[in-house]
Amino acid sequence: MLTGKVAMITGASSGIGAAASRLFAEEGAAVVLMARRRDRLTRLAEEIRAAGGSAVAVQGDVASSKAVERAVAAAVDTFGRLDAAFNNAGYASVGTLLHEMDDEEYTRTMDVNVRGVWNCLHHQIPAMQASGGGAIVNTSSVAGVLASSASAAYVAAKHAVIGLTRAAAREYGPCGIRVNALVVGSTRTEMMDQVLSGSPWLEERFVRHTLRRRMAAPDEIAQAAAWLCSERSEFVTGAALPVDGGRTAV
Repeated sequence: MLTGKVAMITGASSGIGAAASRLFAEEGAAVVLMARRRDRLTRLAEEIRAAGGSAVAVQGDVASSKAVERAVAAAVDTFGRLDAAFNNAGYASVGTLLHEMDDEEYTRTMDVNVRGVWNCLHHQIPAMQASGGGAIVNTSSVAGVLASSASAAYVAAKHAVIGLTRAAAREYGPCGIRVNALVVGSTRTEMMDQVLSGSPWLEERFVRHTLRRRMAAPDEIAQAAAWLCSERSEFVTGAALPVDGGRTAV
C-alpha cells in the first residue's frame, strides 16, 4: 500500500505510533521515526531494519519546532523526499477539572497536541511541495468532536487539531497535498494503561458507549492512518475519520 513512499511518524516509540511504524514499513514505506525516548526509538528502527525495512530514528519533542525541522530534514537527506506523515504524538490527562488544572499541565497539553501538529505541518508541507505533493494524517480524538471524560484542555486541543487539519487541507489541496485527521477512540496503549492503573473502573466507562464494546488495538488505528497516507484514499481530504468503535455514532 505504501511501496516507494517516505513517511514520517511522530510519537513512534510506543502505542499507536510504534504500531504505525511497523505497519508502514511492512507496507513498503521508508520510515522516519520521531519521539522523545531515544532508546525505544532506536530499538524500533533497528527492529524494522532487521526485518528488511528502511528506517531512521530522530529523537525529539514535537513541541519544539527545531526538533521537527531536524526530523523532516532527516527524511529528505536520507531518502530524498517526504511523501507522507502521521502526526500522532499526543499528551493527555484525565480527571483534572478545568479550575484545578495548573498552568504547567495546560501548557504541556496544548504544546504537544496543538503546537506539535502546527510544527509538523509547518515543516512537512514545504518538503512535500518540493516533491509534488503528499498526504498528512493528524491524530485527533473523540474529544475532538465532543466533551469526553478527558480534561477540558485536551478537549480543546483535539478540537483544534481538526480545525488545523481542515484549514491545511483547504490551503494546500491545490498543490497536491491531502490532510486528514483520525477521530480516535479509547485505545489500549501505554498511556491508557497508566490511566487505568490508577482508576481501573474507568475502562468500563470508556467502552460503555462504543458499539464494539471494547478498546481498539493500536494496529487498528495504524491501519486507518496507512490507508489515508496511501493512494487508495486519493479523493479523501479535509476529513475527520472516526476510528472509535462507533463511539461518536451514538
